[in-house]
Amino acid sequence: MTFDWNRARAFLVTAEEGSLSAAARALGLAQPTLGRQVDALEKDLGVVLFERFGRGLQLTPAGHELLAHVRAMGEAARGLSLAAVGQSDEMAGEVTISASDLYAGLLLPPILARLRAAEPEIVVTVIAENTAADLMRREADIAIRNFRPREPELVARKIRETDARFYGSPAYLERIGPLRLPQDLSRASIISPGDPGRFLAHLSHFGLGLTPRNFPVRCASYLAAWAMVKQDLGLAVIDARLGDADPGVVRALPEFVPVTFPIWLVAHREIHRNRRLRVVFDFLADALA
Repeated sequence: MTFDWNRARAFLVTAEEGSLSAAARALGLAQPTLGRQVDALEKDLGVVLFERFGRGLQLTPAGHELLAHVRAMGEAARGLSLAAVGQSDEMAGEVTISASDLYAGLLLPPILARLRAAEPEIVVTVIAENTAADLMRREADIAIRNFRPREPELVARKIRETDARFYGSPAYLERIGPLRLPQDLSRASIISPGDPGRFLAHLSHFGLGLTPRNFPVRCASYLAAWAMVKQDLGLAVIDARLGDADPGVVRALPEFVPVTFPIWLVAHREIHRNRRLRVVFDFLADALA
Protein backbone atom coordinates (compact mmCIF):
# COMPACT_ATOMS: atom_id res chain seq x y z
CA MET A 1 0.00 0.00 0.00
CA THR A 2 1.00 3.62 -0.41
CA PHE A 3 1.25 4.58 3.24
CA ASP A 4 -0.09 7.89 4.55
CA TRP A 5 1.42 8.83 7.94
CA ASN A 6 -1.31 11.44 8.56
CA ARG A 7 -3.93 8.68 8.55
CA ALA A 8 -1.86 6.55 10.93
CA ARG A 9 -1.38 9.53 13.23
CA ALA A 10 -5.12 10.18 13.17
CA PHE A 11 -5.72 6.59 14.27
CA LEU A 12 -3.05 6.79 17.01
CA VAL A 13 -4.30 10.02 18.58
CA THR A 14 -7.95 8.96 18.33
CA ALA A 15 -7.13 5.71 20.12
CA GLU A 16 -5.23 7.60 22.85
CA GLU A 17 -7.87 10.31 23.30
CA GLY A 18 -10.90 8.01 23.09
CA SER A 19 -13.04 10.16 20.79
CA LEU A 20 -12.82 11.97 17.47
CA SER A 21 -13.61 15.33 19.06
CA ALA A 22 -10.79 15.07 21.63
CA ALA A 23 -8.35 13.83 18.99
CA ALA A 24 -9.29 16.66 16.65
CA ARG A 25 -8.56 19.19 19.39
CA ALA A 26 -5.22 17.53 20.16
CA LEU A 27 -4.16 17.63 16.50
CA GLY A 28 -5.66 21.03 15.69
CA LEU A 29 -7.90 19.56 12.98
CA ALA A 30 -11.57 19.76 12.20
CA GLN A 31 -13.41 16.68 13.45
CA PRO A 32 -14.82 15.75 10.00
CA THR A 33 -11.30 15.91 8.55
CA LEU A 34 -9.98 13.61 11.25
CA GLY A 35 -12.90 11.23 10.80
CA ARG A 36 -12.20 11.00 7.07
CA GLN A 37 -8.54 10.18 7.77
CA VAL A 38 -9.50 7.34 10.13
CA ASP A 39 -12.07 6.03 7.67
CA ALA A 40 -9.51 6.14 4.87
CA LEU A 41 -7.00 4.17 6.94
CA GLU A 42 -9.62 1.52 7.68
CA LYS A 43 -10.31 1.27 3.94
CA ASP A 44 -6.58 1.09 3.11
CA LEU A 45 -5.98 -1.67 5.67
CA GLY A 46 -9.22 -3.51 5.02
CA VAL A 47 -10.10 -3.72 8.72
CA VAL A 48 -12.42 -1.97 11.17
CA LEU A 49 -10.36 -0.14 13.79
CA PHE A 50 -13.10 1.32 16.02
CA GLU A 51 -16.56 0.49 17.25
CA ARG A 52 -18.67 3.52 18.03
CA PHE A 53 -20.54 3.80 21.36
CA GLY A 54 -22.50 7.04 21.59
CA ARG A 55 -19.94 9.83 21.30
CA GLY A 56 -17.02 7.60 22.25
CA LEU A 57 -14.97 5.03 20.39
CA GLN A 58 -13.65 1.63 21.39
CA LEU A 59 -10.88 -0.24 19.64
CA THR A 60 -11.79 -3.46 17.87
CA PRO A 61 -9.53 -6.52 18.32
CA ALA A 62 -7.86 -5.61 15.01
CA GLY A 63 -7.42 -2.02 16.22
CA HIS A 64 -5.77 -3.24 19.45
CA GLU A 65 -3.35 -5.41 17.48
CA LEU A 66 -2.37 -2.62 15.09
CA LEU A 67 -2.11 0.08 17.76
CA ALA A 68 1.25 -1.15 19.06
CA HIS A 69 2.74 -0.88 15.57
CA VAL A 70 1.39 2.63 15.07
CA ARG A 71 2.73 3.69 18.49
CA ALA A 72 6.16 2.49 17.43
CA MET A 73 5.82 4.62 14.30
CA GLY A 74 4.86 7.60 16.43
CA GLU A 75 7.94 7.15 18.62
CA ALA A 76 10.10 6.91 15.51
CA ALA A 77 8.57 10.13 14.15
CA ARG A 78 9.24 11.91 17.44
CA GLY A 79 12.79 10.57 17.42
CA LEU A 80 13.32 11.93 13.92
CA SER A 81 12.06 15.34 15.01
CA LEU A 82 14.29 15.37 18.09
CA ALA A 83 17.32 14.29 16.10
CA ALA A 84 16.74 17.02 13.52
CA VAL A 85 16.35 19.66 16.23
CA GLY A 86 19.46 18.34 17.94
CA GLN A 87 21.64 18.92 14.88
CA SER A 88 20.97 22.65 14.85
CA ASP A 89 23.72 24.95 16.14
CA GLU A 90 21.90 28.12 15.14
CA MET A 91 20.83 30.51 17.86
CA ALA A 92 17.93 31.81 15.76
CA GLY A 93 14.73 29.86 16.23
CA GLU A 94 11.99 28.96 18.68
CA VAL A 95 12.13 27.75 22.27
CA THR A 96 8.99 26.77 24.18
CA ILE A 97 8.99 27.08 27.98
CA SER A 98 6.34 25.54 30.22
CA ALA A 99 5.62 27.00 33.66
CA SER A 100 2.72 27.51 36.04
CA ASP A 101 0.60 30.55 35.31
CA LEU A 102 1.95 32.23 38.45
CA TYR A 103 5.58 31.79 37.46
CA ALA A 104 4.78 32.65 33.85
CA GLY A 105 3.05 35.86 34.94
CA LEU A 106 5.26 37.04 37.79
CA LEU A 107 8.63 35.28 37.73
CA LEU A 108 9.48 34.83 34.05
CA PRO A 109 8.84 38.30 32.51
CA PRO A 110 11.98 40.06 33.85
CA ILE A 111 14.06 36.96 33.09
CA LEU A 112 12.76 36.79 29.52
CA ALA A 113 13.43 40.50 29.07
CA ARG A 114 17.11 39.87 29.86
CA LEU A 115 17.16 36.80 27.62
CA ARG A 116 15.69 38.76 24.72
CA ALA A 117 18.31 41.46 25.19
CA ALA A 118 21.09 38.87 25.17
CA GLU A 119 19.72 36.65 22.37
CA PRO A 120 17.32 38.68 20.18
CA GLU A 121 17.13 35.96 17.49
CA ILE A 122 15.48 33.47 19.83
CA VAL A 123 11.67 33.38 19.67
CA VAL A 124 10.20 32.36 23.04
CA THR A 125 6.79 30.73 23.50
CA VAL A 126 5.54 30.43 27.07
CA ILE A 127 2.95 27.79 27.98
CA ALA A 128 1.30 29.10 31.16
CA GLU A 129 -0.50 26.05 32.53
CA ASN A 130 -0.72 24.41 35.93
CA THR A 131 -0.38 20.90 34.52
CA ALA A 132 2.97 19.47 33.52
CA ALA A 133 3.68 19.72 29.80
CA ASP A 134 4.66 16.43 28.15
CA LEU A 135 8.26 17.01 27.11
CA MET A 136 8.44 13.56 25.54
CA ARG A 137 5.78 14.64 23.05
CA ARG A 138 7.47 18.03 22.58
CA GLU A 139 4.63 20.03 24.10
CA ALA A 140 7.50 22.17 25.41
CA ASP A 141 11.29 22.26 25.13
CA ILE A 142 11.98 23.31 28.72
CA ALA A 143 9.78 23.12 31.82
CA ILE A 144 9.91 24.71 35.25
CA ARG A 145 8.52 22.18 37.72
CA ASN A 146 8.23 21.50 41.44
CA PHE A 147 9.02 17.79 41.10
CA ARG A 148 11.80 15.68 39.66
CA PRO A 149 10.95 13.84 36.43
CA ARG A 150 11.11 10.04 36.30
CA GLU A 151 11.56 9.58 32.56
CA PRO A 152 15.17 8.55 31.75
CA GLU A 153 15.01 10.51 28.48
CA LEU A 154 14.70 13.79 30.39
CA VAL A 155 17.46 15.78 32.02
CA ALA A 156 16.77 17.84 35.11
CA ARG A 157 18.64 20.33 37.23
CA LYS A 158 17.49 21.14 40.73
CA ILE A 159 17.69 24.90 40.92
CA ARG A 160 16.94 25.46 44.59
CA GLU A 161 14.66 24.80 47.51
CA THR A 162 12.22 27.65 47.92
CA ASP A 163 9.85 28.70 50.69
CA ALA A 164 6.13 29.37 50.38
CA ARG A 165 4.21 31.36 52.99
CA PHE A 166 0.71 32.65 53.70
CA TYR A 167 0.04 36.17 52.40
CA GLY A 168 -2.92 38.49 52.59
CA SER A 169 -3.80 42.12 52.02
CA PRO A 170 -3.35 44.50 54.96
CA ALA A 171 -7.06 45.33 54.85
CA TYR A 172 -8.10 41.68 55.09
CA LEU A 173 -5.71 40.93 57.94
CA GLU A 174 -6.97 43.96 59.84
CA ARG A 175 -10.54 42.76 59.34
CA ILE A 176 -9.99 39.27 60.77
CA GLY A 177 -7.63 40.32 63.54
CA PRO A 178 -3.96 39.49 64.15
CA LEU A 179 -2.69 36.02 63.28
CA ARG A 180 0.04 35.17 65.76
CA LEU A 181 -0.18 31.40 66.15
CA PRO A 182 -0.66 28.74 63.43
CA GLN A 183 -4.07 27.77 64.84
CA ASP A 184 -5.23 31.39 64.38
CA LEU A 185 -5.51 30.56 60.66
CA SER A 186 -8.76 28.77 61.49
CA ARG A 187 -10.36 32.26 61.49
CA ALA A 188 -9.20 33.02 57.95
CA SER A 189 -10.57 32.36 54.50
CA ILE A 190 -7.97 30.70 52.30
CA ILE A 191 -8.10 30.65 48.52
CA SER A 192 -7.52 27.06 47.48
CA PRO A 193 -5.37 26.25 44.44
CA GLY A 194 -7.70 23.67 42.97
CA ASP A 195 -8.98 20.81 45.13
CA PRO A 196 -9.07 21.98 48.79
CA GLY A 197 -8.95 18.36 49.98
CA ARG A 198 -5.47 17.86 48.57
CA PHE A 199 -4.38 21.23 49.91
CA LEU A 200 -5.68 20.36 53.38
CA ALA A 201 -3.88 17.02 53.31
CA HIS A 202 -0.63 18.78 52.39
CA LEU A 203 -0.98 21.22 55.32
CA SER A 204 -2.29 18.70 57.86
CA HIS A 205 1.03 18.17 59.67
CA PHE A 206 1.34 21.88 60.49
CA GLY A 207 -1.45 21.76 63.07
CA LEU A 208 -3.40 24.65 61.58
CA GLY A 209 -6.88 23.44 62.51
CA LEU A 210 -8.22 24.07 59.02
CA THR A 211 -11.43 22.52 57.67
CA PRO A 212 -13.21 22.76 54.28
CA ARG A 213 -15.10 25.77 55.71
CA ASN A 214 -11.84 27.73 55.52
CA PHE A 215 -11.90 27.48 51.71
CA PRO A 216 -14.94 29.45 50.51
CA VAL A 217 -13.16 30.51 47.31
CA ARG A 218 -11.46 27.99 45.04
CA CYS A 219 -9.55 28.74 41.88
CA ALA A 220 -7.52 26.55 39.53
CA SER A 221 -5.43 29.53 38.42
CA TYR A 222 -2.67 30.54 40.81
CA LEU A 223 -2.35 33.91 39.12
CA ALA A 224 -6.06 34.61 39.51
CA ALA A 225 -5.93 33.48 43.15
CA TRP A 226 -3.12 35.95 43.77
CA ALA A 227 -5.23 38.75 42.31
CA MET A 228 -8.09 37.71 44.61
CA VAL A 229 -5.80 37.98 47.63
CA LYS A 230 -5.15 41.61 46.76
CA GLN A 231 -8.92 42.18 46.57
CA ASP A 232 -9.26 41.18 50.25
CA LEU A 233 -10.90 37.80 49.54
CA GLY A 234 -8.59 35.80 51.77
CA LEU A 235 -5.11 34.37 52.15
CA ALA A 236 -3.04 32.33 49.73
CA VAL A 237 0.20 30.37 49.89
CA ILE A 238 2.82 31.60 47.44
CA ASP A 239 6.54 31.47 46.76
CA ALA A 240 8.03 33.86 49.32
CA ARG A 241 10.20 35.56 46.70
CA LEU A 242 7.07 36.69 44.89
CA GLY A 243 5.05 37.45 48.00
CA ASP A 244 7.75 39.50 49.71
CA ALA A 245 8.34 41.50 46.52
CA ASP A 246 4.67 42.56 46.22
CA PRO A 247 3.91 45.77 48.16
CA GLY A 248 0.18 45.02 48.10
CA VAL A 249 0.41 42.08 50.50
CA VAL A 250 2.07 41.11 53.78
CA ARG A 251 2.95 37.84 55.45
CA ALA A 252 -0.02 36.55 57.40
CA LEU A 253 2.07 34.55 59.90
CA PRO A 254 5.57 36.06 59.91
CA GLU A 255 6.96 33.44 62.30
CA PHE A 256 5.25 30.44 60.72
CA VAL A 257 7.51 27.66 59.43
CA PRO A 258 7.29 27.95 55.64
CA VAL A 259 6.15 25.26 53.25
CA THR A 260 9.30 24.21 51.38
CA PHE A 261 9.34 22.83 47.84
CA PRO A 262 11.95 22.34 45.10
CA ILE A 263 12.27 24.05 41.75
CA TRP A 264 13.48 21.86 38.89
CA LEU A 265 14.40 22.83 35.37
CA VAL A 266 13.65 19.97 32.97
CA ALA A 267 14.32 19.31 29.29
CA HIS A 268 14.72 16.40 26.88
CA ARG A 269 18.25 14.97 26.78
CA GLU A 270 18.50 16.06 23.14
CA ILE A 271 19.21 19.49 24.59
CA HIS A 272 22.85 18.41 24.82
CA ARG A 273 23.03 18.52 21.02
CA ASN A 274 21.18 21.79 20.49
CA ARG A 275 23.05 24.96 21.27
CA ARG A 276 19.99 27.23 21.27
CA LEU A 277 18.05 25.12 23.78
CA ARG A 278 21.13 24.64 25.92
CA VAL A 279 21.78 28.37 26.08
CA VAL A 280 18.18 29.08 27.16
CA PHE A 281 18.27 26.24 29.69
CA ASP A 282 21.47 27.55 31.28
CA PHE A 283 20.19 31.13 31.22
CA LEU A 284 17.00 30.12 33.04
CA ALA A 285 18.95 28.05 35.54
CA ASP A 286 21.19 30.99 36.45
CA ALA A 287 18.29 33.44 36.65
CA LEU A 288 16.04 31.19 38.74
CA ALA A 289 18.84 30.40 41.17
